[in-house]
Amino acid sequence: MVATSARVGSVDPVRASTFGATQLLSAIGDPLYRLKDDGSVVPALASELPRVSPDGLTVTIPLRRDVLFHDGTPFDAAAMVFSLERFLAIGTLSYLLDDRIETVRASSSHELKLRLKRPTTVLPQLLSTINLTPVSPKAYRDHGDRALSDRFVGTGPYRLSFFSDQQQRLEPFERYWDERPRNNGIVLVSLGNSTALFGAMGSGEVDVLLSTGLHEDHQQALQRRAIRGELREGQGPALEIGYITLHTTQPPFNDAGLRRALAHSLDRRLITERVSQGLRTPLRDLVPPAVSGAIRDGWPAYDPDTARSLFRQAGYCDGQVLELPLTFRSNIPSDRLMVLTWQAQLARDLGDCIELQPNGMESTTVYRQLGEGAFPAVMLDWRGAVRDPEAYLFPLLSCSEAEGDRCLRGESALSGSFWTAPGLQEQLLLSEGLTGTERLELLQTIEQRTAAAVPYLPLWLVTPRAWAQRRLAAPRFDGNGRLMLQALQRLP
Repeated sequence: MVATSARVGSVDPVRASTFGATQLLSAIGDPLYRLKDDGSVVPALASELPRVSPDGLTVTIPLRRDVLFHDGTPFDAAAMVFSLERFLAIGTLSYLLDDRIETVRASSSHELKLRLKRPTTVLPQLLSTINLTPVSPKAYRDHGDRALSDRFVGTGPYRLSFFSDQQQRLEPFERYWDERPRNNGIVLVSLGNSTALFGAMGSGEVDVLLSTGLHEDHQQALQRRAIRGELREGQGPALEIGYITLHTTQPPFNDAGLRRALAHSLDRRLITERVSQGLRTPLRDLVPPAVSGAIRDGWPAYDPDTARSLFRQAGYCDGQVLELPLTFRSNIPSDRLMVLTWQAQLARDLGDCIELQPNGMESTTVYRQLGEGAFPAVMLDWRGAVRDPEAYLFPLLSCSEAEGDRCLRGESALSGSFWTAPGLQEQLLLSEGLTGTERLELLQTIEQRTAAAVPYLPLWLVTPRAWAQRRLAAPRFDGNGRLMLQALQRLP
């Protein structure tokens, strides 16, 4: 039994957007491509890497011929076309492909042909997204234009034998094309809170526990038990960032100097240590090192003297205190701890210049109001849909309509920062057609421009963890940071 706090509202790939749903899909479906531990791309349902035409607009993908769906029907190019077109038409995350792919067709029984709107070098990573896992056209015949939330018929190592939002049962698919699961099945359960999850692990009621939704003190206790040899721990790549969005068109944060002052006032090392006791890592980049390949530390570092000087230039300190409302998600314990720690740190270092005013709000309300410009400053987190720098920079920086350095329409507006810069969108689009060092250097330049303007304050990295009872092998994660359920096994 594998436990987490995440409920699964829908198992349909066109609706799956939460951690729990994509974790489930990764066990019952297959992508065209998989990511290895180092982030490199290898074929899965595809039989080889994509072949791209000289103009970069036509992509040919040969497919495996030995794959069956859970209902026994064969997987082929027609099934992949059905699944991709269905995702493009009704998928919650269809934005991943709809501005990139013009047409999808089967050029032969086991060859897929994609016509792109513009060249993009990140296509293999995009096609590793588990939401693009194919579904059986036979089973989904009546659901081509609507979701099938409580049933799944795909190609993965497990088939779904029972589904509810709180429990899912997985049985090994006997006719699976690749390596069979190392266990006889999995039961995934969702328990309502961290205390229940921690207690179930301690009592032996569950075999494996995922860190998602666990309070930091519970994670620390489990880590200590693992160090003593009482549990087995596994870690995945750190792909989730925590950050603060600043509303750059609303006073006082329409002043770039004031934004820089706030960046210099943030003691990330103290905050992450107090909040997580070392479980999280301080971050001064928007792109995680596991994605960019390097720790760049591009954002302004903690320097209270520089912060004081910049606050003074903006008219604060010396009798004038900036009252800063910071919204945090009240249902996420680490948010509250972060805000309270930073509030105390600011009072210690710069109490005559700035006073933090915490404002707790339920997360769904925060997300609903974010693009309306409701928050001068708000704490959030982000995990890219694919393991590529573009998946972090585009969702925070892209802007389809701008006026000077103000984004009127686009992802930057939806993110709540409303920041852009002349030529930035053109640089983002140009990066899609580049490869290798040239592309990485341009993406780094984009991030450096962003760091200088400080529309966001990167805070920390979150590493996914899982703990297993001693009778099991240590849990393993894939390149996308998901627990490999099929690798869970009892020790001899």
